[in-house]
Amino acid sequence: MERSRNGRTTQTRNGAIPVEGRAKQRAYIVAALESGDDLSELRELLATAGVAVVGQAVQHRDKPHPNTYLGPGKLLEVKDAAKAADANVIVVDDELSARQERNMEKEVGISIVDRTATILDIFAAHANTAEGKLQVELAQLEYNLARMRGLWTHLERLGGVSSGGFATRGPGESQIETDRRLARDRIAALRRRLEQVKGTRAIQRAERERAHLPQVALAGYTNAGKSTLLNAMTGSDVGVRDRLFHTLDPTTRQLSIDGRPYLLTDTVGFIRKLPHQLVDAFGATLEETRLADLVLHVVDASADEDDRQEMLRAVEDTLEEIGAGDRPRLLVLNKVDVLDADEREALGHRHPDGIQVSALSGDGIDDLHVAIEHAFARTLESVELLLPYSEGGRLAELHDVAGDLHREDTAEGVHVVARLPTAIAERYARFAV
Repeated sequence: MERSRNGRTTQTRNGAIPVEGRAKQRAYIVAALESGDDLSELRELLATAGVAVVGQAVQHRDKPHPNTYLGPGKLLEVKDAAKAADANVIVVDDELSARQERNMEKEVGISIVDRTATILDIFAAHANTAEGKLQVELAQLEYNLARMRGLWTHLERLGGVSSGGFATRGPGESQIETDRRLARDRIAALRRRLEQVKGTRAIQRAERERAHLPQVALAGYTNAGKSTLLNAMTGSDVGVRDRLFHTLDPTTRQLSIDGRPYLLTDTVGFIRKLPHQLVDAFGATLEETRLADLVLHVVDASADEDDRQEMLRAVEDTLEEIGAGDRPRLLVLNKVDVLDADEREALGHRHPDGIQVSALSGDGIDDLHVAIEHAFARTLESVELLLPYSEGGRLAELHDVAGDLHREDTAEGVHVVARLPTAIAERYARFAV
């Protein structure tokens, strides 16, 4: 009988009926929170990583214990509960210090994995391009460098888990198992290679800027439906999966609204407490959001109000962290196809500036196009120009980038009245009437 990654047995080749099996990775999840006990996001992360959750515990405290994350008494409770639930790993919904991780593991006697390691594991599994693998490897090395100690007992313990592929898989393990000097050398080499990638992106971006096409970026919580929205708006067929962090590499497609071209870019999704290692490593990718002329903040409208507000705050915080907090933004409320009329009306009252769309059904896409047009129209400047006939290239460029262009051929040249983005209008100042 064959076992699937989530631990359930699949039908055998001789046609036997499937039966339940024990998951290879069984996690008991814990958190130190000021209030509440919602660990649904951690559960979803672990499901994405192929890990079964067998129980949870929350301790309410102002801040985690500096030595053991949970208080000593609570830690003993967790030890007994994890053993009773047959857990073979405890997953913490925060990033642990090396000291906290060592002390917890010593007390409970089983592997401890924190939130950052879980997310890194997912990124490692989803990285397909050369750049994505470089970024994940860099993040893994920087995370593990602080945890290298003794005769690599920490890494040997991790290696024991890696056969199941949880919290350790990816391109970085072979370097992590060497020594600190080699790890630092590898980190330096990865940063140089990513700088080269950044330079290549800068060249590509300069080419796009020479085309003077307005640039729009899709930003939002992971699994909010950004890739599906990209497909719906551009007619492309970018791969879409219902899983966290399916998109790691930026994807740019051309969008046409009333004949005017735009560039629409989908980038990596955000999440609450996104590890700093990933923000740093994916700097070149996230730069597409920071340099966009307009950001579409995509939100899962089907989430309940509390979760939606958490997602909104997480994205806004991350946009600030990467330097995109000042970018013009439109709020896009996706997945409204699963809401009834009353729920959509209530959503409109809560978010009166939001554009309600369904990337799946196409509902509201036209409204979104209009909103994008209006957002760019507010940045346009009216100009009146007289271009010599010898400036045919300039005239063709104007047709591509101008809004409401009117032209008249005269004896002196082509008389043009148009609306242009301010930065582009400055380049035509010498032709102004």
